[in-house]
Amino acid sequence: MPELEDRFRTAVAFVQNADGDFKPSNELKLRMYCLYKQATQGDVTGKKPGMIDFVARAKWEAWEGLKGLSADEAMEQYVNEVEKLRAELE
Repeated sequence: MPELEDRFRTAVAFVQNADGDFKPSNELKLRMYCLYKQATQGDVTGKKPGMIDFVARAKWEAWEGLKGLSADEAMEQYVNEVEKLRAELE
């Protein structure tokens, strides 16, 4: 699906190059992170981080929660989230 991949790349570029007006919540950042990882790398790999590494553990668990989601579905969800954000910023 080249069209979906193009839309995904555009959405990723928007997030990476967002200006100071773009202030996503930590929850949204985590959602975008795990959707990006699922879209680009597939199911989570590696050992679950320890209890003391809160950030890494939260990221791992969020990504693990998407286990089985296809890359295309993850890209579509990522694009949809970014489109909602862009609409709110306008």
